Amino acid sequence: MAKKPNYVWGIDIGQCGLKALRCVEEDGQVVADAFDYIEYPKILSQPEADPEALVQEALEQFLSRNEVVDAKVAISVPGQSGLAKFFKPPPVDVKRIPDIVQYEAKQQIPFALEEVIWDFQQMAGGTEVDGFAIDTEVGLFAMKREQVYRYLQPFDKAEIELDIVQLAPLSIYNFVSYDILSDGPDPDEFDPDEPPESIVILAMGTDATDLVITNGFRVWQRSIPLGGNHFTKQLTKELKLTFAKAEHLKRNARQAEDPKAVFQAMRPIFNDLVTEVQRSIGFFQGIDRKAKIRGVVLLGNTVKLPGLQQYVAKNLGYEVIEFEKYNLLGGPSVVSSPAFTDNVLAFGVSYGLCLQGLKKARLLTSLLPREITTARIVRAKKPWAIASLSTLMLACAFSFVFTYSVWSEVQENAATNGVTWEAAEAEMAGHKTTSDGFKAEHQNQVAKLEFMTQVGEEVVGSGDRRIQWLELMKAITAALPVTQDMPVGEYVSHKDTALDERRELYIDHIESEYFPDLSTWWANNQVQVKNYELMAFLKKRFPIAEPVVGDNDVAGVETGDSDSSDMLDELGTLDEQDGADSGGAGLDLPGPTGPGWIIEIQGYHYFNKSLSLGGAVHVRSTLLKELERGSVVLPNKSDGTGTQTEFTMKELGIGFPILAVESGQPVLTPVPNPDFAPTTGGTNGGLGEGGFGGASGEFGDAPGALGGAPGGLAGPGSLAGSGPAGPGGPAAEGAEVEPQFFSVKKHSFTVQFVWQENRLTTRVQEREDREKALQKAAADAAKAAAEQAGSDPATPAAGDASETEEGS
Repeated sequence: MAKKPNYVWGIDIGQCGLKALRCVEEDGQVVADAFDYIEYPKILSQPEADPEALVQEALEQFLSRNEVVDAKVAISVPGQSGLAKFFKPPPVDVKRIPDIVQYEAKQQIPFALEEVIWDFQQMAGGTEVDGFAIDTEVGLFAMKREQVYRYLQPFDKAEIELDIVQLAPLSIYNFVSYDILSDGPDPDEFDPDEPPESIVILAMGTDATDLVITNGFRVWQRSIPLGGNHFTKQLTKELKLTFAKAEHLKRNARQAEDPKAVFQAMRPIFNDLVTEVQRSIGFFQGIDRKAKIRGVVLLGNTVKLPGLQQYVAKNLGYEVIEFEKYNLLGGPSVVSSPAFTDNVLAFGVSYGLCLQGLKKARLLTSLLPREITTARIVRAKKPWAIASLSTLMLACAFSFVFTYSVWSEVQENAATNGVTWEAAEAEMAGHKTTSDGFKAEHQNQVAKLEFMTQVGEEVVGSGDRRIQWLELMKAITAALPVTQDMPVGEYVSHKDTALDERRELYIDHIESEYFPDLSTWWANNQVQVKNYELMAFLKKRFPIAEPVVGDNDVAGVETGDSDSSDMLDELGTLDEQDGADSGGAGLDLPGPTGPGWIIEIQGYHYFNKSLSLGGAVHVRSTLLKELERGSVVLPNKSDGTGTQTEFTMKELGIGFPILAVESGQPVLTPVPNPDFAPTTGGTNGGLGEGGFGGASGEFGDAPGALGGAPGGLAGPGSLAGSGPAGPGGPAAEGAEVEPQFFSVKKHSFTVQFVWQENRLTTRVQEREDREKALQKAAADAAKAAAEQAGSDPATPAAGDASETEEGS
């Protein structure tokens, strides 16, 4: 289907006549296919003329000869009736230009914005850098609302719908920038520091002359109150003629009896016109010093006045550019028509209006009231809205009919199989009452059960809570290493077992801190890195064997760091992680959540004879390994007998151990010699606080207090008394002299781990649940195997297989 042509009528209502031009775009070229020039019987500004009647008559004559249906209609209004201001906003975001224009409109327009119709446009030639408008110019155009409606009134009476209302000087700018200055640079190539040359356009009308100065990108305009009518009035005044005779003499001055006298009579108007033009050009060059003017273009039928062009060229000092036709306007049937060529200078405004309607112009503003555009859009959509509402009403009617039909079947008096809905609802109400009673009783029983369960947990849990800290201390004690073949609780001389061969860890103190949410502690990347390093160390140094099918160990009890191993398998070694080189940045491992305790142990050891086995390696291989994988035997009072039961550290709630602080390489430290005997000392006294080794201690009362462990935890004065050395005799002759101190490599450390309290009854219940789950899984597997064997005839029964084997 061929596309419908987009016709545009440009109508210029002048003081002397109506000029109209219709254009259409064909293959990218603007083509004129119709025009009309209707001259009024009288000039509108004549005293005895009726402007409204003359314009209305001209429009009716225009409509009788032309068709405006399905075409855009653009009209012009005189330049002196409107306001055109141009300003340069500061470099701002392009999106903020409308806000700046709103502010400028309040400053530039000398009326309240509600009393005017205004529009704006960002002129071509500006640059935009990263969304910011730089060296741009904005045009602001306005006209009083009542004047706009006065110019629209003749078209409303003629029932002509308008699409564009534009100031006549701006229509001239659109025509000149498109047709005459078509050889100028593109907007992207415009340089505001070196703008192209400008031209001056003098569009001489009947009562005023529109002066437009433009280079195709920037425009400045002014209306000069001098036109062709002033020449006529001057002849009337000087030659004592009537207005009609003076107008005829002006148009035919060369055929007058005394042409020189005619020109002499009009000379004052020539002088006034040239003076006003010179003043305007001088003012323009004062505000735009970079502008260069290359010539003047004269438009309007007044230009036909004999001698006018020569006088303007001589007195202005600029070349008058000859203009005889429109360079880029096609349509031979129009542009070659004698009526069009005779008045070609008068169609510049109409041509510019057509260019704007075809979106070929650089200035696209319009002073058409927005309420008219809105009303037109609403009117165009009314048929569709009515059709949509009619369809909706019809659909609602059908829906109501079907709904009513279904609704009538379930009325209270409607019977189904001899039973009315009212009777059925009454019966159901009775059943519902009974059901609600049962539900309420059930809820009461559930509430009682929950209360009794809570009371039972409190009663049983109080005993469990009393021993939780004791269990923790027992677990820490069990995790401490002991030297093989060293009797527990007895003093062993360094001669029998050297200090650097003893595996004991000496604990200075144990501290605890409660965290409402352990994830805050785990959020520290250093904590995650240290835990990851420990997991990697244990996996490499102490690999876990695969579990054997059919193992008789307690079902479901954790036997090591299987979760940690899975984590290591997924993440790889620490060196492969993105955050390894930056202290663990980017390492996001699963960790503890919820409330719990962070237990911190500070201590030291002397087991540093071998660098590969001592130092931090010894701490990881003993204490940290046991806290991660170990277990402890605790009394189980839940069965009433107090049987000793082995629980893993994870069952106790212990996990995520880290070597928080270490002293690095072991440091030589002087250690007091317990075997040292002063040569003059007595039998009392000895070493004070800080000895090594000692008998088994007792657990403290407060959480975190820990007594001495077998050969491990040492307290004050564990080796000897704390009093001063007394007097004594000389050493026995020949006895070996013991040194008071000897140096041993000492390694200090700080260990932290998570403890989330898990009561004894809870641990036992969890074991029972796991055993039941394992038994159920085994039973289900056996049942499935039996069903598989029964459904497969090729598989012999177990008895048949044994008999066959015995027979063979």
